[in-house]
Amino acid sequence: MNIREIIDRVIAYHPEMPEGYHGADGIKAGNPDQECTGIAVALVPTIEAVRRAAELHCNLLFVHEPTNYTSPDEPGWNLDFKNHVFEEKQKLIEENGIVIFRDHDRMHAHQPDSIFTGVIKYLGWEDYYRPEDHSVPMGFVFDLPKTTVRELSEFLMEKLHLNGVRVIGSPDATVHRAAITGHLTTDFGGIYGNDENGVWHEYGTEVIRAMEEGIDVIIPLETIEWTTLSYVRDAAALGRAKAVINIGHFSGEELGMAYARDWLKELTENRVPVYYLPGSDIYAYLIRQD
Repeated sequence: MNIREIIDRVIAYHPEMPEGYHGADGIKAGNPDQECTGIAVALVPTIEAVRRAAELHCNLLFVHEPTNYTSPDEPGWNLDFKNHVFEEKQKLIEENGIVIFRDHDRMHAHQPDSIFTGVIKYLGWEDYYRPEDHSVPMGFVFDLPKTTVRELSEFLMEKLHLNGVRVIGSPDATVHRAAITGHLTTDFGGIYGNDENGVWHEYGTEVIRAMEEGIDVIIPLETIEWTTLSYVRDAAALGRAKAVINIGHFSGEELGMAYARDWLKELTENRVPVYYLPGSDIYAYLIRQD
């Protein structure tokens, strides 16, 4: 089966993008006009993922995040300084004849969102998911069995193979209603500015609104600290059972690629081997010893 044919099937599987689309998705390295020997599925095209793909004799590395450490993620390195790390990475990709295809915008445009469908499935939270609850914009709300922040954190560390998590709020607080949020950055989702009544809105304040209305614990991806995180710290200081479990962006989307493995097997009719390469936690934790 030809790699380009596989890519065409992936594009057809997702919703059609707007005319003139020029976003993150596309071929980031390699020649797609060759027979596919196998597909390695990874969230991030790390050096470790490239090496593992080569070990598995896969010449298509199917990823969700950037290859060249930039937001536009254009193929190659086009900045005005040398990047020796990327040069070595590119050499490794070329030596092993690997094609890298990024599927990002289409996965999130999929209905339902292809990444978080996988996250929900492989966390085992399908029965707890409340798709009718839109209180967290671009988020996912769950009515979990009552648990503590500590127990929920330990569950996430086990499921996502994390080295640790950062928590705001009491680890012993009992929580029930949880939300995986979007990025807690200033203008995520285009929510940033005054409305027609002069009332300020940004993504973080909309999450605060949801927490005021009943969300106990949030699991964000990217974060800043002066909006929702500061609210939760003050809420906890007042004795309220509010918490943040900060697992990070990559870890928060990792299980979406286990799901991508599943649907890629269907799209390719099992004509090529498809492997999921779980990513390792990007963070190590040095704990202060008093």
